[in-house]
Amino acid sequence: MRAKQPLPENYFGAKVAARYDEDTAARPVGPVVDFLAERARGGPALELGIGTGRIALPLSQRGVRVHGIDLSAEMVEKLREKPGGDEIEVTIGDFATAQAKAPFTLAYLVYNTIQNLTTQDEQVACFRNVAAQLEPGGCFVIEVGLPDLRGETLRIFDFSDEHIGIDEYDVEKQGLISHHYTKRDGKFEYSSGPFRYVWPSELDLMAQLAGMQPRERWSGWSREPFTSTSENFVGVWEKPKT
Repeated sequence: MRAKQPLPENYFGAKVAARYDEDTAARPVGPVVDFLAERARGGPALELGIGTGRIALPLSQRGVRVHGIDLSAEMVEKLREKPGGDEIEVTIGDFATAQAKAPFTLAYLVYNTIQNLTTQDEQVACFRNVAAQLEPGGCFVIEVGLPDLRGETLRIFDFSDEHIGIDEYDVEKQGLISHHYTKRDGKFEYSSGPFRYVWPSELDLMAQLAGMQPRERWSGWSREPFTSTSENFVGVWEKPKT
């Protein structure tokens, strides 16, 4: 019998879950849900890293049956507290390997969540795991921010009265540690987490290894054209029908 693999470290525990919705309040929801609902084509959808249901709940209100996978039971508890949250099925586990009740017409990863898998092998495994759960003709959608290196290993991506954000790059290993200093009750609190940034061409290759093919690429949820100066990437890959 194969030994059960230990789960990765959970960086989204109770402290992060308690403030996650507040910290992500400025992130778009409507355009994301419109984009995903169209590609679900009325079928069931799988959200990897469902978290507190920021996208899953409004998507389910559009008539899409959503199943989620998430490593953090604490984040899912916040989902359960919201209206309609107890109607969404969630599998607790590592979305690189954990499976739900397939097949799905759509699977998606938003807001850089693919980068929470901190090795290339894990990211490739995620693509293969998704391909195994998609029906023929189903698609996989990923949103990532593109790294702005410019020869620097540190980049300030946010500097305001309430939050200072600094990305620390390890270019050799394609690694990233995101440092956050957030003001709460008049004092700054520090938090950080490891990531592995990815390039669009690399995601295309991962999809190819999983038997999927490129279908769309945009620089935003409103279908802005993707160019050499784009700072964000929304990619769609399709599982062939035959």
